[in-house]
Amino acid sequence: MNEKEYMDMAEKYMIHAYNRFPVVIERGEGVHVYDTQGKQYLDFAAGIAVCSLGHHHKEYTEALKEQMDLIMHTSNLYYNVPAVEAAKKLVQATGLEKCFFTNSGAEAIEGAFKTAKRYAYDKNGAGEYEVIAMKQSFHGRTMGALALTGNPHYQEPFGPMLAGIRYAEFNNLESVKALVNDKTCAVILEVVQGEGGIYPATEEFVRGIRALCDERDILMICDEIQCGMGRTGTMFAYQQYGVLPDIVACAKALGCGIPVGAFVTGKKCCGSLVPGDHGTTYGGNPLAAAAVNKVFEIYEKEHLLEHVCQTGAYFEQELDKIAAESDHVTARRGKGLMQGLVLNVPVRDVIDRARERGLLVISAGENVLRMVPPLIVTKKDIDEMIDILRKSL
Repeated sequence: MNEKEYMDMAEKYMIHAYNRFPVVIERGEGVHVYDTQGKQYLDFAAGIAVCSLGHHHKEYTEALKEQMDLIMHTSNLYYNVPAVEAAKKLVQATGLEKCFFTNSGAEAIEGAFKTAKRYAYDKNGAGEYEVIAMKQSFHGRTMGALALTGNPHYQEPFGPMLAGIRYAEFNNLESVKALVNDKTCAVILEVVQGEGGIYPATEEFVRGIRALCDERDILMICDEIQCGMGRTGTMFAYQQYGVLPDIVACAKALGCGIPVGAFVTGKKCCGSLVPGDHGTTYGGNPLAAAAVNKVFEIYEKEHLLEHVCQTGAYFEQELDKIAAESDHVTARRGKGLMQGLVLNVPVRDVIDRARERGLLVISAGENVLRMVPPLIVTKKDIDEMIDILRKSL
């Protein structure tokens, strides 16, 4: 079949929950993907910040093949070796105490949400406990994660939302303080807001929330699903602010293509969930855990964090040049290899023109062009991307 036939078949048999771009991707290699017609694209979307190792990383794919030859699934009624090893790596990377593997970022948020509620229940007994989230945030599409997502655009068709969520202004500490009361059990934030428009948190804001949570004995939850796993130059973005959250949610690049997420808990709440409180059939199965193990191994072996710091600085420099010279760009925002250009022209038009020239980029919010390339991207790749972006603008 040709591309149009595949797209027509998809629209016939798949629920139209996505406005997909007119490309049928067939394979990938490094920082490039190829459609069914053989056209090459420079991939600065990386599966929405998932494919940090690029496409078809041989050591990664071999590890998955080896695990498939052993066993792919056991359920959580039994221990399995890859999950135990992956848990140790993830806990050590976060600086926290214990983790729970999920299948996605939304599920990681749900688990963090429940942990906060259980922590308050154990401390104070039954009650209608509340969580403070941020306006213009995005935490996922399941009902709990959606309730925490401070954007009416996503929530309106699915109301009523879960009760007990209050929304503060991102990077406005006083707005958070004004919402804290005796029912508050947690504050949740993305250290760099992704879907909301690529907004990094300020140091004052992050440190202030940590101090507030300590003062009121409530939990600080960091959503690192998009900005974590090395994307900003440290394994997790909060590590640049000198704080340690009580719970961290991660996914996306945690598995670099295999669906896997996790929430990781600190000393204060690592014993909150007890048998029967939470569960998942697939979470932490041997195949997903093998992916997590190999991702951490490759990050260390290839010195990926150092690479992101170098290429991220170069990327920011080149994007700043575009922001200064283009009448269509009003600002650049971001950290490391998580970057956004604020546009005064329709973002979709720029995305379409870039795609026609062989570059994949995506949007964030209403007017931000988002660029989240594989972490293995080189300066040469960035130069090629910048050239195409200039022409597209």
